[in-house]
This record gives sequence, C-alpha cells and structure tokens, in this order.
Amino acid sequence: MIRKLLSTLNKVGINGFLLGIFAAIFFGYLFPFFGSSESTVPWKPIINVGIGFVFFFYGVKLNPQQLKSGLKNWKLHLLIQLTTFLVFPLLVFLIFSFLPFINQDFRLGISYLSVLPSTVSASIVMVSIAKGNIPGAIFNASISSLLGVIITPAWMEVLGNSSNFEIDFAGTLGELSVKVLLPVIVGLLSHNWLYPRIQSHIGKVKYLDQTVIMIIVFTSFAESFAQNVFSPYNYSTLVEVSVTMLGLFFLVMGVVELLSRILRFSREDKITALFCGSKKSLVQGVVIGKVIFPDPAILGLVLLPVMLYHIQQLIAGSIIASSFGKRI
Repeated sequence: MIRKLLSTLNKVGINGFLLGIFAAIFFGYLFPFFGSSESTVPWKPIINVGIGFVFFFYGVKLNPQQLKSGLKNWKLHLLIQLTTFLVFPLLVFLIFSFLPFINQDFRLGISYLSVLPSTVSASIVMVSIAKGNIPGAIFNASISSLLGVIITPAWMEVLGNSSNFEIDFAGTLGELSVKVLLPVIVGLLSHNWLYPRIQSHIGKVKYLDQTVIMIIVFTSFAESFAQNVFSPYNYSTLVEVSVTMLGLFFLVMGVVELLSRILRFSREDKITALFCGSKKSLVQGVVIGKVIFPDPAILGLVLLPVMLYHIQQLIAGSIIASSFGKRI
C-alpha cells in the first residue's frame, strides 16, 4: 500500500522536483545576497531565456490534431474552464468574506492562485490513474495554459486594484505575449517537423522546466529574505494559510462534483472535470508571476500560497485518483 502510494506520488510530481523547490527556498534563506537583485549573477536574462525555451518546447509537444479533435466535448471544456477562471476566484472571494481572519498580506497571493490556469502534467496523470477521459484532460490542460496568459493578468488587474496593488494589464499582456505566447506558437508551428526528431528525448525537457522554475523560486525567496519580508510572520500564519489552501481544494472539488451531476456527465468526464478544474499550475504561476510582480520580494510572498496549494493538490489529488482507479 505504502509503496504504491509512493509510486503514485512520484508520478504526479512529488519527487526530486518538489525537493528541489524546498532546496531553492532553503538556499535563498542561506544565501539571500547571491540570489538578490544586488548579485553579480545576471539572473534576469538567464530566467528570460529559460522561460522562452520552456514554452517553445511546450508548443512543440502540443499536437494540433488532438487540439482540433478535442473541441467536440464542449460541455466538459466549458465547465473546466469556467471552474478554473470564474468559479475558483468567486469561491476565494466568498472565503475572504466569511473568513476575515486570513492574513491580509497573503490575500494577494491567494487571489493570484485563484486565477491561475490548470496544471498540465499532474492533471493528465491523475485523470489517467483515475481512469477518466484522458483526451479531454489533455485538451483542457493545454487550452487552460494558453488562456491563462490573457485571463490571469486581466483578473489580477481587478483583484490587484482591490488589494492596493496596481497592475499594468496592457504592459503585462505584451510582455507575456513575447515571453510565453510567441514561443508556444513557434513551437506549435514546429511540431510536425521537430517533434518526430526529438520525441525519444522529449521526456528530458522537464529538467529544463524544473531548473528554470527552481531558479525563479530561489531568486524570489532570496530577495524576500534579503528584505526581511517574512520576518513579521510566525509558524501559526503558515499553518493558517496551509489549512485555507487545503480547504479551498476540497471546496472546489465538491462544487465540480455537484455541477458534473447536474450536467449528467459520464464517469470519465466527471473525473476529468474534477482533476482539471481543481488543479492550479505552479509553473505558470511562477512564470506569469515573474511578469506581474517584478519585485522579487513581493513575488516570494505571493508564491507562498501557490506552492502550499501545489503540494497539497498533489498529495490529496493522488490519493483521490488512486481511490477512483480502484473502483473499476
């Protein structure tokens, strides 16, 4: 039982990458100056080039034919995208209304989490484990990532203003278009020519993704520690945010379950809606956050709820996916 659970956790991302994230935060704490804006290392151009390569290869891996054929199941797609970009932020708004004790300094990060796109790899793997509609998961996870480039900064312009944090939507969208959309489009156009040539090595691309994310996390938290951003908070605040994130995950799962029953989804479609609609992308969160929150110290504070949610969605999601898989 334990071995099987560990194997499942490894499949959905609770492995060396997660340990690397913790290590990046730890090294940011030990060597804040090395990762800060005062460092002699040119972190900004390194990160920008890395982001370009990450999304170029993401586009290369996308199959245009699969995306085209996936349009048929429109009810499933509509529910997942509405859950990801509308229901999720509305639930967070209700939580803030009924739970006023949530620390104000973390509300911006929780709001940011609520408008992020769905994660790709974890959603697809969990749907596969639970024996759901895998083509539907692939389509929605891919489309969600692309929509997030526009919808996430648009939402944050509204939510940021309510949190006294101004966001330049036009500037952010322009920068994300160059850093994210353009590499994805170039990669997508290169799919038919390039993908067959690198298919046997495509699995290694994840190490590029992970390295770029760990560098961004390291520099963000290093700057936060250098500026003593976290010094006013104690462990009880961290527990409070963690419990809120876990409760939010189960709340979203419950809402999607209810909506799936109302829409009379098949078992496979319901599973896909549950796992794609409740997931949030750490990769997109870090990359888009780097643009929306140019101050690394603020980014570190914003990313804390995102990372806490990411860890808990993997652990809780993998257990639920294994439970679904056993019922057949």
